[in-house]
Amino acid sequence: MQTQLSDQARLLPRAEEAERILRSCVHCGFCNATCPTYQLLGDELDGPRGRIYLIKQVLEGHEVTAHTQQHLDRCLSCRNCETTCPSGVDYHNLLDIGRAVVDQAVPRPVEQRWLRGGLRALAPHPTAFKALIQLGQTFRPLLPQRLKDKLPRQVHPAVPRPTAQHTRRVLMLEGCVQPGLSPNTNAAAARVLDRLGITVTAVRQAACCGAVDYHLDDQARGLQRARHNIDAWWPAIEAGAEAIVQTASGCGAFIKDYGHLLEQDPAYAAKAQTVSRLAKDLVEVLRDEPVEQLAVHTDLRLAFHCPCTLQHAQKLGGVTEHLLRRLGFHLTDVPDGHLCCGSAGTYSVTQPVLSRQLRDNRLAALESGAPEVIATANIGCQNHLDGAARTPVRHWIELVEQAMTD
Repeated sequence: MQTQLSDQARLLPRAEEAERILRSCVHCGFCNATCPTYQLLGDELDGPRGRIYLIKQVLEGHEVTAHTQQHLDRCLSCRNCETTCPSGVDYHNLLDIGRAVVDQAVPRPVEQRWLRGGLRALAPHPTAFKALIQLGQTFRPLLPQRLKDKLPRQVHPAVPRPTAQHTRRVLMLEGCVQPGLSPNTNAAAARVLDRLGITVTAVRQAACCGAVDYHLDDQARGLQRARHNIDAWWPAIEAGAEAIVQTASGCGAFIKDYGHLLEQDPAYAAKAQTVSRLAKDLVEVLRDEPVEQLAVHTDLRLAFHCPCTLQHAQKLGGVTEHLLRRLGFHLTDVPDGHLCCGSAGTYSVTQPVLSRQLRDNRLAALESGAPEVIATANIGCQNHLDGAARTPVRHWIELVEQAMTD
């Protein structure tokens, strides 16, 4: 695609990157065929090709409007289009660049500013978020349905974490919303890894990965959170930790981008590259281990929802499913497994109507094989799908831990 950036756009720190991405797009439209919002709305501007054109106009100096902002906001950042694109267009980075320019030029209505600011203020703080969840559970009968849907149907308490120390050590991101919504997930992961001779170290100083801020109009704060985590992990990395494990694929996708997002920061570029290299989704660690020694016994029939951040961002589609079959789980067939469930970080809050439509479509596909439970690999997807109060939804590692025999 031919483009000519405006003089103002050329001053952007990522101007060259934006121009390169724009020019890699051949406008073929293959991306629209797999875009969830284009499938729902049928509007060219609500598909990747149209959004790329909107960003091109913005960077070439055309007027920026609330109309432009709306179409960019409707994007899930699922990156399905990147999996489909024959030209390898780096869409998500172009979207981040375009959104930053648009959000600076177009002030949001006050209710949107309050909503996004509230999410940024609350979600990255696990203690406050957990307290709010507990308060919501107490007053659940009095809440409107839209808020009830955001609360977990059942909070599974954390199993005791192992105390044994092994030669092999990994770090684990504890997360910000997961301790309140699903406190047993990381504990179950620690028990499974312990059975395989791997000690999990939780570095308490490491906090939110930064994705919430970065994708809600505050990229600078998101990058500052990334720097904070790098500093928190660095002593343990120097001491020989072999990986930084994430049980939430959304966090993992963002941490794996630290190296790219901080490549122009002379103080952090090299360290960020190391952290991104060491970042592993839990399944990346387990797939190479002798998991047969976990002694899993199960006849559970489950459907696996592969989050977009796992299959499209981290390119790990099918890996968890293969591991679960190795362990003896019976997986049902899931049509259209490439499509998004509509959670997409905070999308279910900022775009509730589209999000519910996507959720219901996804559940219809997941439940088509009559599973007893739906398993997934991301807390956002887990809570969003389970909020429909249909088939129970759990993190897959909890099902593995429950099925282990002593």
